[in-house]
Amino acid sequence: MFLEKNNNSAGRSGYIEVICGSMFSGKTEELIRRLNRARIAKQKVEIFKPEVDTRYADENVVSHDENKVKCTPVQTAGQILLYDIDADVVGIDEAQFFDMELVSVCNELANRGHRVIVAGLDMDFRGVPFGPMPGLMASAEYVTKVHAICMKCGNLAQFSHRIVPDENLVVLGETESYEPLCRSCYSEAQSE
Repeated sequence: MFLEKNNNSAGRSGYIEVICGSMFSGKTEELIRRLNRARIAKQKVEIFKPEVDTRYADENVVSHDENKVKCTPVQTAGQILLYDIDADVVGIDEAQFFDMELVSVCNELANRGHRVIVAGLDMDFRGVPFGPMPGLMASAEYVTKVHAICMKCGNLAQFSHRIVPDENLVVLGETESYEPLCRSCYSEAQSE
């Protein structure tokens, strides 16, 4: 169970929560759910996302089922600390697109007493740990791994299989570019 106490006291204790998984697993949906619960509890919330993520909207975090919340797009992780954050809860979406400094930024925010909730892909399309996510998971107090459903067999999926020919690490896309696959179906697709 996640702590959702009111952190308005001078001696508040911060911590990091990471929500990770493949594409279409509900990471952003879970992030928005937690942020909304904090707002219902009258906590101040601030949300950031990487400027590069413009799939749905420039200044909103948007889930695949079109739930959205206003956010601040930033170019680098370090820019987050430039903001005068007067929030109990800091949300960060699409963490895999940030530079490695995100790990120290999140730890700094937690050390300042903020509850930090980070969502991102844990692996890239090659099945390799993605950007700052391994470091975030190692330093977080709570890690939640969510799963999609395999598009081939219906089992739990943890891989984001790219279905368009492009070897660039970052290719923004949705169902036209990616499909979630289980380990077995992903291995089979990689051998084709």
